Amino acid sequence: MGKVRVAGFGVSADGYGAGPDQGLEHPLGKGGLGLHNWFFPTRAFRSMIGQDGGTEDRFADAAMEGFGAFILGRNMFGPAGDNWGGPDWKGWWGDNPPYHAPTFILTHQARAPIVMEGGTTFYFVTDGIESALAQAKAAAGDRDVKIGGGVSTVRQYLLAGAIDAIHLALSPVLLGRGESLFSGIDLPGLGYRVTETVPMELATHLVLTR
Repeated sequence: MGKVRVAGFGVSADGYGAGPDQGLEHPLGKGGLGLHNWFFPTRAFRSMIGQDGGTEDRFADAAMEGFGAFILGRNMFGPAGDNWGGPDWKGWWGDNPPYHAPTFILTHQARAPIVMEGGTTFYFVTDGIESALAQAKAAAGDRDVKIGGGVSTVRQYLLAGAIDAIHLALSPVLLGRGESLFSGIDLPGLGYRVTETVPMELATHLVLTR
């Protein structure tokens, strides 16, 4: 049985996993792109957008490798609102998203699955986080399930006691406002401890396990 993990999750120095005013123009909120400055130069990211080159980074590689299924919040699929970004919207990543595995979207709005290029199929789950996790585990088999975000989704699975390990990229930026990742959550009380700390130029990488 695989594990349930968060990997490559960018967090600001003041604890925000997304900036304010998320929407079509600012998918990660205003200033939110800065949380991922560590990721953009890497070979892992550049290959995701069809480009060559890039720096080697084991944390970037691990952010997308080893997963047999993904779980995403509604805004990780499309902009906030009721029209899913328009009638032709199929996600932020175009026709070939980087997941290459069954990907379960948490939502209150039912929608038929969408089959994409490269092995990704988006499934829209309307009956809660437990149902999504059960479906993702079944789809993943012996591989891991990634809780891909956003902040609200990670928080829900944390409070449900479902996440085995968390990799955070603590970025040297301040957002001031947005979605706080751990506000009100007692991580030691949930059994988590920091098991790895790796300071790098563009982020300090923290791994939490329990």
